[in-house]
Amino acid sequence: MSSPNLGGEREKLVSKLPAHLQQALKVRAAQLQIDMQDAVAEGIHAWRSCGDQLPAVSTAGADSFGTYLPEGLYEDFKTDCRDRGVSYIQGLAQSVVLWLADNPAEVQKTTRRYIVCNQKGGVGKTAVSAGLAEALAEGPSLVGAVDQAKNSGLRVLLVDYDPQGHLTHQLGLTAIPAGQESLITHMLHREQAKQPLLNLTIAISGDRFGGRLRILPAAFDAFLLDSGLTVFRGPREAALERALAPLEEHFDVIVVDSPPSLGLAMDAALSYARQRGDEPPGSSGLVIPVEAEDTSAQAYGMLIQQIDSLSRDFDMTIDQLGIVVNKFDSRRGYIATSSLEKWKALGTPPVLAVVPDVKEQREAVRKQRPLLDYAPDCEQSHQMRQIARGVTAT
Repeated sequence: MSSPNLGGEREKLVSKLPAHLQQALKVRAAQLQIDMQDAVAEGIHAWRSCGDQLPAVSTAGADSFGTYLPEGLYEDFKTDCRDRGVSYIQGLAQSVVLWLADNPAEVQKTTRRYIVCNQKGGVGKTAVSAGLAEALAEGPSLVGAVDQAKNSGLRVLLVDYDPQGHLTHQLGLTAIPAGQESLITHMLHREQAKQPLLNLTIAISGDRFGGRLRILPAAFDAFLLDSGLTVFRGPREAALERALAPLEEHFDVIVVDSPPSLGLAMDAALSYARQRGDEPPGSSGLVIPVEAEDTSAQAYGMLIQQIDSLSRDFDMTIDQLGIVVNKFDSRRGYIATSSLEKWKALGTPPVLAVVPDVKEQREAVRKQRPLLDYAPDCEQSHQMRQIARGVTAT
């Protein structure tokens, strides 16, 4: 909001204002990079031009407050207060409340964090991680998704957190050799890091992604992460967050492909997905790939125990965003179909998608290309977009 006569000669206003309004005015002006005296002047102009009767503001415990107004505004303000039958303190309080309402704080966007996890190997965590990230970066297929620009996708970082490095290899890249700077360095020995972690990320090619999709490759020495965390000087469960925090301002979403593990490294990944105080429930959390067979259900139960234990120990909330039934083939008979029904019957977390076991994913891996770039119209690609729609629905 603009107002006249904010420059030139000024005269001092001396009055009182409740402490909470003084604090709110100071913080909001700093957030918006506006001088406090200009903010007060704008508020008074808005108050003077307001024809409606304004509700009274509690001024109990008001403290001394002074600022400088454009020449003549203070006298006009006092005249209006007398005409309206309100005290100068009340008029000033109403002016500040008006300014705060007209100048809301800019919403600070929190980077969404999706941890793709299951302690059972072979369920397709890597395929789901890559497909989800590709769908989020792709854009046009997700019209209406949270934080998405009209004609483009989100800025997405894929983190290959699995020491086996399948995600890195499947996208045609090489894992970072042991001893070289990597995510592990920034987690365990940040003081030894010589470059920002962002410099280690690599853009994933594909016209559909428009340069918005990047990957942080796996590190060969990630096998030593659990043992390194046992002697880590600091909160072990916060090690991954400490490393990735500087990257968050560069990305709308971070997708982490987790190892098939229930160790300390997995604790750090689960903690990174926790609900932060400044974000609504369901903004970040876990995506859990499973198969339609009995051992996946057993593994899921073990993961739930780990989530519950971590949540209790550190008083955190970790949202399960949904289950992905992966590599489904109804031709496998009763075990497959009945298991699928059991997954759907859970209700919470919901089944986000049922991804069929068809050839395009295997072909994309062989050709070391992103699935949504290699076969954008196949059923698997459509289901990856369905997962993306599900996790961004909040």
